[in-house]
Amino acid sequence: MSDGGLKSGLVALAGRPNVGKSTLANALAGAHIAAVSDRPQTTRRRVLAVARGEGWQAVLLDLPGFQRPADRLTERMQQTVDRTVTDTDAALFVLNASEEVGTGDRFIARRLAESGLPVVVVVNQVDRVAPDRIAQVILQASRLLPGFRAIHPVSALTGEGLDPLRAEFPGLLPEGPAYFPDGVSTDQTDEEIAGEMIREAAIQRMRDEVPHALAVHVEGISAAKNGRRIEAQILVETESQKGIVVGKGGVMIRDIGTQARQVLARIWGEEVHVDLHVKVRPRWRRDDAMLDRLGL
Repeated sequence: MSDGGLKSGLVALAGRPNVGKSTLANALAGAHIAAVSDRPQTTRRRVLAVARGEGWQAVLLDLPGFQRPADRLTERMQQTVDRTVTDTDAALFVLNASEEVGTGDRFIARRLAESGLPVVVVVNQVDRVAPDRIAQVILQASRLLPGFRAIHPVSALTGEGLDPLRAEFPGLLPEGPAYFPDGVSTDQTDEEIAGEMIREAAIQRMRDEVPHALAVHVEGISAAKNGRRIEAQILVETESQKGIVVGKGGVMIRDIGTQARQVLARIWGEEVHVDLHVKVRPRWRRDDAMLDRLGL
């Protein structure tokens, strides 16, 4: 049933890890929802962000990056990609302007072509490169996916090019209902949002193998004298990783808590207190029961 001629639907954000899909989803939704990092494979679950404009509403599915599964976690992430591409009405195929088009991009382009979805190609991070480089990537992208609807160079970080991209949505979407009321930008619970922002704060400070071995389990959110209190565990796989996350004299874990507190206070508009503990859980990425508990 349509809602007064409203155009609405589900739109997948597809692309290799680290092309800026989470930043793009946040920018289009006008809210900080998905964890953002310059490290690959930051996104682990399908995050719903809602973008809207005059006469349209797009539910953005920020997919984990297409990748070859290495453990139960990445197997589940790839299954999420496969299911979501099947269920959506359209797709944004996101490329990184500062990187060469490669095998992974060609693989995703083939998958999208096979899906039959209407696709808009988004060349992201144009703020990092010269104009001639942008033109080169646009030419490469035009050859990558025959039948694409349009190509848009954008910077999700600065907002450059986002308005013309938003103007594409009414032409991509069928008539349908408003899936979310005005003022709602995601279907994530407060616990999920808190977990994403704590994980973002942690992985932005980590090096080497630690980001991929790190997860956050929010044990509870309760009312505090001023605002809310979050109690959460940061899970790692080894004692050495725990030492890195805690940091000398507890400096690292305090910095993680401070950033998460500040970001969540902006999101929720009230004071936030964050109590963090680090726990070693060997091989959690291969443990189905733990992945279920983490909602991954």
